[in-house]
Parts: sequence; C-alpha cells; structure tokens
Amino acid sequence: MAYNNISGSIPPEFGNSTQLQRLDLSSNHLVGEIPKEFGKLKSMLNLSLANNHLSGIIPPELGFLELLEVLDLSANRLNGSIPTSISQWEHIHYLNLSNNMLGEKIPSEIGKLVQLTEFDLSQNLLTEEIPSEVQRLKSCASQILKKKNDPFHHQLILIIMLPLIGATLLGFFMCGLIAYRKQKRHSPQKPLDNEGGDYFSITNFDGGVVYDDILKVTDNFDEAYVIGTGGYGTVYKAEIQPNNVVVVKKLHSSSSENVDLNGFLNEVRALTNIRHRNIVKLYGYCSHARHSFFIYEYLEKGSLGSILRSDVLVKELDWLKRVNIVKAVANGLAYKHHDCSPPIIHRDISIANILLDSDYEAHISDFGTSKLLKLDSSNWTAIAGTYGYIAPELAYTMVATEKCDVYSFGIVALEVMMGKHPGELPTMSTDYLVLANVGDSRIPLPSPQVEKQVNLVLNLARACLNSNPKERPTMHQVSNLFMKDLF
Repeated sequence: MAYNNISGSIPPEFGNSTQLQRLDLSSNHLVGEIPKEFGKLKSMLNLSLANNHLSGIIPPELGFLELLEVLDLSANRLNGSIPTSISQWEHIHYLNLSNNMLGEKIPSEIGKLVQLTEFDLSQNLLTEEIPSEVQRLKSCASQILKKKNDPFHHQLILIIMLPLIGATLLGFFMCGLIAYRKQKRHSPQKPLDNEGGDYFSITNFDGGVVYDDILKVTDNFDEAYVIGTGGYGTVYKAEIQPNNVVVVKKLHSSSSENVDLNGFLNEVRALTNIRHRNIVKLYGYCSHARHSFFIYEYLEKGSLGSILRSDVLVKELDWLKRVNIVKAVANGLAYKHHDCSPPIIHRDISIANILLDSDYEAHISDFGTSKLLKLDSSNWTAIAGTYGYIAPELAYTMVATEKCDVYSFGIVALEVMMGKHPGELPTMSTDYLVLANVGDSRIPLPSPQVEKQVNLVLNLARACLNSNPKERPTMHQVSNLFMKDLF
C-alpha cells in the first residue's frame, strides 16, 4: 500500500494478522504511534513504514518479531531511544532508522545483529560514544566485498553518519574502512589527478573509477553524446556498462564558480536526502578542477518539454496520460514540501525539468536552484527559475516560499493540457479555462469521463495561479484533491 494518500493512524488490528510476512505502508500520510500490537506479527519478514508522519517511540514489542529481515522506519518523527529489544532480531540484514528524532545512545545490543549488512541512523539526535560492540558486525565487511563488481554499490555499505564530534566518530568507521582497504588492494585504481581542484563522490559510486569511465564512454564529453542543454549544464547519455545507461549533467565551466558551487551543493543535498517515485534518482556526483557533474538515472522518454514541442511525439500523450503527469508532479512536490525535513523548495518547476520514463510517468528533476527551507530563516533569495514560470510576488518580495512552486506547478498543469505555454494569464477569464477553449488540438477529444478529469485539472491550475500566494492551495492539498476528485 506504499505511495498512496492513506492518512490517519495505523489500526492496531493489524496485530491480528499473525501470518502476515510483508507489510509496506511507506510514503503515505500516516500519523500517530506505531501500534505495540505489531509485536504479535510473529511471521513478519519485511516491514516498511518509511516516509510518513509517525511519532512516539519505537515499541519495544517489535523485538518479538524474531524472523524479521528488513525494517525501514526512516523519515518519520520517531523519538525516544532505540530499544534494547533489537537484540532479538537475529536474522535482520537491513535496518534503516534515519531521519527521525531518536535520542540517547546506540544500545550495545547492536552487536548481536550479526547478519546486519546495511544500517542507517543518519539525521537523528543520538549522543554519546558509539558502542565498541559495533565491531562485531563482521558481516558488513563480507557484504561490502560481494558488491565490488557492481558500479551502483559503494564499498561502504555500513552507513551511520552520526552528528558526533572527535574520536567518537572513529569507532563506526572501523568495519567499513577495513573492508574498503581490502577492496582497494584487490582492485588497484589509477590515481585521479585533481589538478589542484576538489573531488567528491557520494552514494553508490567509487569516484575515481566512475570519473574515468564517464570520460571514456562519452569520448571526453563529445557533442555526439549530448541529449540536452540549458543555462545550468549540458546533459549527456552514458552507457557505463552494457545495458547500464545513466545520465550525466556536466556543469558549464563558464558559469560563475560561486553560483555553480552553490547550485551544485544544493542539488546534492536535496536529492541525496529524498526518495520518491516521482523525483529523479541521483546516483552520484563529482566536483573536479576539470569537470563537475551529476550522475542520474536514465529516463527513456526524456523531458516533457521536448515531447510537447514535437507535433509527432505529442500524439503519444493522450489526455489520461496528461492527467497522470500532472498528478505525479503534484505528488512529488507535495513530498518535497511536506514530507522532507527541512522542506525543500524547487524554485524552477517547468516542463524542461520534468522527465518521463518508458511508461510516461513523470519525475521532477534539476534541483540546481532549489533552496532548503529553514523554518527559522527569512529565506531571502535572488530570483531563480525559468521565465514564464516564476511567481509574480518573487519579483518584489525576494522571499522564496512553497507557494512559489505552487504557482509554477499551475503554469505546468495548464501547459500540459494546452500543449503550449499559457502566455499572459491575466487575459484569461475564469470561464475561458475549460478544455473546449484551451485544449491541445493536436490530439483527439477525450471521452466525457476523461474530459471531466481534464477540466478538474484546469480548475486546480487556476487555483494555483491565484495572484495572492496566501490564497493558493498547498501542494499537499492539491495532491489530496487529485485522489479525491479525479480517482
């Protein structure tokens, strides 16, 4: 039941499903506490409640799930301490408690999870030293070595990243670092000449190897591999291995270094901390004196803009596909605004930054101008975005808010239905924004049922384009209205 709009609390009656082995309620709008009745799910192997609004403690009763192999409680609002009852999870190999408000110390019982290979406690409020028992997690090293031939797995599978200082950091690196050194001895790499510049790699890539591979498979970024370009960078298609295609966005070297670096780091922070089916996946990045680039998943249909501009390709976008594209963008933005902490403002929503996969499902891309919204700041900013999509208030307030994204979304929703940019909005009356007047004439008229959905999208778009940002709906409200009114 993941990736829906399920709200309310989790019914404790789930505890009566004693034969249930897998339960996925992730990426919904669930609130309240995790029911202690989950402790009765003795057959449970895989439990995911990630990306919700759950609060309270992790119930000690979860320790009774002795067959548990996978547990993901990340991106919630859980507090309290990590229960010592985790020692009963003898079979668990994946444990993700990141992006919560867990405090106190990591229990020494962590050393009893001998099958653990992936462990993430990042973005919490943990204190004190990491227990020495973490050294017992020997399986993390063997799992690391098994991944050495997969370019999309980093050697350091054990991820904790605690906000601690000094010597307390050293302990948890031990297991991963030993395995990493073994891997380096078995796989010698050509040293990367950084030419005085800085070099970084994250997530799933070994930086030096992939940097060389990218240069090789794109023939040192030859124009023949270009699939797109913009003010921020040039986009290349790169086949690292057979049937392993990625997208490489190389930053323009002529751009201002300060702007490049800020946008570069903003995009990294945004994309490495969020996971949603309608937001493009970031695999890794490199910042180097010669070249700086991002590595993304490859989406077969390319940008929504390139399809809408083509009289041939646009015929594949029937009305129902267009409604679903607008819905997907709404869901992605709602996640960024309301499910990320701190919230993330994109600031450049346009048809050029929406990519489509082979099933024409939309994914939001290009967070180069995004701003992590700190709730205790004024968010003063320089104007950023694409002309024709920028909220009017940003020109005189210089304050970026989520409502700026809502306005841009309204423009995109209209453009998807019209097949072209709506132009000067003030000239459009309320009665004018119906399919019969503004619909894309390049495709056949829809059925009456689909036409009703299209007109509802147009009504939503008009609400998002209200000149008063306070009167615009939130993206959470828009996303919920899609579920309520259209489906």
